[in-house]
Amino acid sequence: MSNASTSNDRDFKITVFPGDGIGLEVMDAAQAVLAAVQDKVGGFCLIHDLHDAGAGLYRDTGTALSEESIRAAEASDAILLGACGLPDVRYPDGTEIAPQIDLRFHFNLYAGLRPCKAIPNGPKALADPRADDIDFILIRESTEGLFAARGKGVVIEDREARDTMVITRDVSERLFDFAFNLATQRKAAGYPGKVTLIDKANVFSSMAFFRKIFDERAVNFPDIEAEYLYVDAAALNLVRNPWIYDVMVTENMFGDILSDQAAALVGGMGFAPSADIGDNMAVFQPAHGTAPDIAGKGWANPTAMIQSAAMMLDWLGSRHGVDACTEAGRLIDNAMEKAISGGLIRTYDAGGSDGTDKVAKTVIELLRSS
Repeated sequence: MSNASTSNDRDFKITVFPGDGIGLEVMDAAQAVLAAVQDKVGGFCLIHDLHDAGAGLYRDTGTALSEESIRAAEASDAILLGACGLPDVRYPDGTEIAPQIDLRFHFNLYAGLRPCKAIPNGPKALADPRADDIDFILIRESTEGLFAARGKGVVIEDREARDTMVITRDVSERLFDFAFNLATQRKAAGYPGKVTLIDKANVFSSMAFFRKIFDERAVNFPDIEAEYLYVDAAALNLVRNPWIYDVMVTENMFGDILSDQAAALVGGMGFAPSADIGDNMAVFQPAHGTAPDIAGKGWANPTAMIQSAAMMLDWLGSRHGVDACTEAGRLIDNAMEKAISGGLIRTYDAGGSDGTDKVAKTVIELLRSS
């Protein structure tokens, strides 16, 4: 792909990890779309720095994410990550290879954004006509909670296993401020301006502490409605009335589970983009897995990967004050929505027969004609 730029362009170095399985295929699609929108809009240049990561690399070299790749990522403006992991490649303790989690910890990417938005004429799990109004963002804390036990769990004499949940004030304050600031931005764009905390404060001290900090931070945002929901009730309501939510924020494990449930509402994991954002770095990747059973067949749905790339452009634009990036992200989202709502594409996972290349080509054609 072309990375040609003019003297007036703003250059951004993007560390790209295609990953495993269908990760490579959907990444190719996203890069093609990024090249097209860069040519369309101008004013910025994405310099792609390609590196290996994932289960295949671990199988071949004994490392899932090399020090060289980490140093490259540290020197970049953003990270674009494909799906990583293979079910038959695991660490000695039986856990899967997950460099995406390593990157979250390394860069302190505490705010995991999982958008859930219904697209007109797109796949939906609920028959209720109000399902067309689903448009919320679930923020999953991504560096602690129960995931803080990753690699630290203990098995005692083959009779008992223990993992520990960790909730810290520092991370929780930044997480909740992020959530309230996001709700403030969305309110200015016509959304309700509401943050829903999902916890289990009626049972766990850690969750009661989590809620206490939420209350403290909410005081600083008097124009935003703050409410609570126990995680079991949240699971129920995501099926019963998900269209009432705006911004939801929760602990790592709860968010891991509920974000997949949310994705099912609007077509499944192929339609689930994500971002993990910290104070100085962000990773953008589809929330789906590597689907080794269909890898190489051209069937993979690249929608989530392409939408994640659009999120990256929006983040770069906002962070660096480059309006061209923000506009490029908006154009990608609009083209993807038009492709789906107009019936121009229907992917295999949505009951159609359009593969990876067809989706990318359709979005690119819409970008060029916009």
